[in-house]
Formats: sequence, structure tokens, C-alpha cells
Amino acid sequence: MLAEPLSPSLQKLRLDDGRPVEWAVSQGYVDYAAAEAFMEARVAAIAAGEAQEMVWLLEHPPLYTAGVSARDEDLLDAGRFPVHRTGRGGQFTYHGPGQRVAYVMLDLNRRGKDVRCFVRGLELWLIGALDQFGIEADIRPGRVGVWVARKGPGWSREDKIAAIGVKVRKWVSFHGISLNVEPDLDHFGGIVPCGIQEHGVTSLVDLGVLATIDEADEALRRSFGRIFGAAVEADAPF
Repeated sequence: MLAEPLSPSLQKLRLDDGRPVEWAVSQGYVDYAAAEAFMEARVAAIAAGEAQEMVWLLEHPPLYTAGVSARDEDLLDAGRFPVHRTGRGGQFTYHGPGQRVAYVMLDLNRRGKDVRCFVRGLELWLIGALDQFGIEADIRPGRVGVWVARKGPGWSREDKIAAIGVKVRKWVSFHGISLNVEPDLDHFGGIVPCGIQEHGVTSLVDLGVLATIDEADEALRRSFGRIFGAAVEADAPF
């Protein structure tokens, strides 16, 4: 998959001038409300031409977030972790230690002004990163995120390994993706993840890939470059 050229429709996701995106990685756990406040300010600055695009990688302490389509009945255990109502697309999801969150603040004014194409780019970014670990992942019609098929003697199922939830304001994106590296999968039990009851969740480690967060970051960076273009290291906000 990594060797295949991008389709013409996806080529517009790359900047003509090759200007790199700032790539920031936070150490430790970042408070969700503080992260959201930073994104709001950064998106406004990008839209005004006062800041560069940024991809910000981080981990949150255990929490649930509710997107604009979240249904109250999908919050199964409201007292388990803090719940944050947010303006991103999608429904309920979990964030916590061992999960790499990447907040993607890109100027779609210069990347085709096509939200559907942008989301496809995010999917391919994740699929390409997982491919580097020998994991065959893909999307499924009618389901958000990136999925893997699992089989054993007498059984088969499909589990989600990565989630996508974005918002676009003035054609600048924010929120982004989350990749399960080694989270506590039991923590997803307090919600119906993304409103999908009939399928489960998995992670790199759950699939037998003993990858670290740092190794996942490197895979994400390589795959990002192929889809969206170059990235340059920058200081993390927190």
C-alpha cells in the first residue's frame, strides 16, 4: 500500500510550495480542556495567516469525549471518567494513556477545500502507519475510523484500532485522530464507542505488536509525509 502513488484527487492535500507542517509532541498527559483551548486559538491564528499549520501528538489522562452526534444512551458509565462535550464530529470516544492522539490543524484553503477528501487522507495516513507494523487495516462502509479483521478457530470479528473525529472552521481543521497503541481496552466499556455496539476495539499490543508510543509516532510521521507533505519538529504547547 505504501508504494502506491496517491490518486489525483488526493494530490491536492499536499501543498504546492512544500512548506512543512509543524510537528509537536507533548510528554506526559495533557489536560483535555487546555488542549481544546489551544486548538481554538491556533486555528484562529492559522485562518488569519498568523501561524503555521500544526500536527500535535499527545496523550490524555483517562476521559470520554462526546462529539456533536453523541447520544446520551451511549454513555454507559457516566461516573467512570470525566466527560467532555466537544464540537468535533462523531459520537462518544475514549482517550487515555497508551493511546496516541494527534490533533491536526491544517489549512484546507490551501489543500483543496474538500472535507471528504481530507477525511480520506486521514484514513490513509492511519492505514499507512499501521502497514509499517504489518497490520492490514482499512475502512468499512457506514463506520467511522479504521478497522482490522480478526479470525481464530471458529470465530471472526472486526475491531476498531483508530478513530477519526474532526471539525473545520474557516476551512482550517482541528481535533483529529487517535491510534490505540497500548491503552487499557476495558476503559472503552463505559461507552458505546462511536455508537457501534456490534464490534469491538483493539490496539497494536492487543494484536501482538509490542510497539511503543515513540515507534508509533515515527510510523505516523512517515505516513503523514506521504499523504500531506513534509513536517518539521516544533515545540509542543504543553
